[in-house]
Amino acid sequence: MEAFQYEALDAAGRTVSGIVQADTPRQARSQLRAQGLLPSAVNPVRARDRARQPWARAIASNELSLVTRQLATLLASGLTVEQSLGALIEEATTPITKEVLSGVKSEVTGGLSLAGALGSYDKSFPDFYRALVHGGEESGALPTVLQHLADYLDARQALKQKTGLALLYPVLVSLVAISIVTGLLVFVVPQIVQVFQQSRQSLPMLTRVLIAISDFLNVAWPYIAVAGIGAVLAARQALRRDGPRRSLHALLLRTPWLGTLIRGVNTSRFASTLAILVGGGVPLLSALNSGARVMTNMVMREAIEAAAERVREGESLARALGATRAFPPLTIHLVASGELSGRLEQMLQRAAQLETQALERRLAVFLTVLEPVMILVMGGIVLLIVLAILLPIIEINQLVR
Repeated sequence: MEAFQYEALDAAGRTVSGIVQADTPRQARSQLRAQGLLPSAVNPVRARDRARQPWARAIASNELSLVTRQLATLLASGLTVEQSLGALIEEATTPITKEVLSGVKSEVTGGLSLAGALGSYDKSFPDFYRALVHGGEESGALPTVLQHLADYLDARQALKQKTGLALLYPVLVSLVAISIVTGLLVFVVPQIVQVFQQSRQSLPMLTRVLIAISDFLNVAWPYIAVAGIGAVLAARQALRRDGPRRSLHALLLRTPWLGTLIRGVNTSRFASTLAILVGGGVPLLSALNSGARVMTNMVMREAIEAAAERVREGESLARALGATRAFPPLTIHLVASGELSGRLEQMLQRAAQLETQALERRLAVFLTVLEPVMILVMGGIVLLIVLAILLPIIEINQLVR
């Protein structure tokens, strides 16, 4: 059966759209008429064409985790990939999920592997997801890999939500403070300057600096906005090339606090991925190649590729990873322990858990320090503005006395 995207009129004359499964367009129209709909357009879902449109939407993160877990359960029960996808399409609660899964099923029916079909919807299924599915298909342990992948997606979503909620307060404070300071400089200060200019009084240095900044912002703010937008667009264009992107990634890794954070995130992702693949029976070299594809930092990805070459030549995984100097020592020690004891999967999972816990602690400390620092900085800026305004007024009062 194929998937067809339809538009139709219901009994009330309203336009509805969705996905229907049928062998032919005629059968799809018949199904719609049986449901009391009058079809106006019935077209086959072409995954590669629709998914690559700029407006194509993606499956939500929480929905992707649920779909992955359901697919693992269906495959473990003995259903084929095509049958499992058909069941998921019937159970899908959102139109975008139904559309994406229908497109994937069409690709699988056409002869592609599941990983290849998911590649047509790269907005919904990121690189690491497709890499794990590819490894599961190669090893024949796809249900197990998908189950571990669903657990990983749940954990990552929980960490993302926790981080987002923690950052919400500092972001709001920053936006409010910047708005207040900008309003003072652009609207309040010019009004007060007129009073000072009429008095022909010699102004304090702090007040003259404030007036200069206010005059500059009033004249130059359109140019600053255009320059900022241009810089963002130029940076995005430059980072599409491997050379500038690698240079940026290397610089970020060398940054004192941020580098440790990025290293921990990538190490946790790599260890989790490798644990899932090794536990699913994927050969170590294939697992390393798939693990390299999930890394977001190019420097660490190249380190894994170099380690894979050393493993290919007969070196142990721990020694190969240690030679790159790209991973925390604790992770290297756990990998070495896993290789010696024959419990590599468990040690990799332990390494991923420890890195995730360390990441949460670092974020907690960072946010704990960030909030009072932001309040002090913004309060200091407002205090300087108020002093710059009050000092001339105080001097005028002294002259009057």
